[in-house]
Amino acid sequence: MVPFDNNRLVEERTTIRATDVDRFVGGRIRERRVMLGLSQQQMADMIGVTYQQAHKYERGINRISAGRLYEIAQVLRVPVSYFFDGIDGSGGEEEMSMRQRMCLELARNFTQIQSDRHREALSQMARALASK
Repeated sequence: MVPFDNNRLVEERTTIRATDVDRFVGGRIRERRVMLGLSQQQMADMIGVTYQQAHKYERGINRISAGRLYEIAQVLRVPVSYFFDGIDGSGGEEEMSMRQRMCLELARNFTQIQSDRHREALSQMARALASK
């Protein structure tokens, strides 16, 4: 029988929770990057890391330092708090995942529209619908 170690239990919980946070923040980075129409390589170049490192950040495999997260926020033109919006689980993990998929699909499709006029018209329509 393994003796109960309260400090170890807390440490294990923190590690598991921290990993979940890393994945959540990485997903928010990916979502915003795609919304802006940037590739992982473009974002990696802008923040001064390799493509592989940017990929690991987005997947939550590698932790992001506070300084690097600030840099990413600057490149993606959002406040640092953006990456933590919804982390409290108020919307439910499944609902967030569905929302993320829809946002990513919408952003991908939008960036493939060749006509500036059509993109602007779609953007105006989205603004009008969002304001109602």
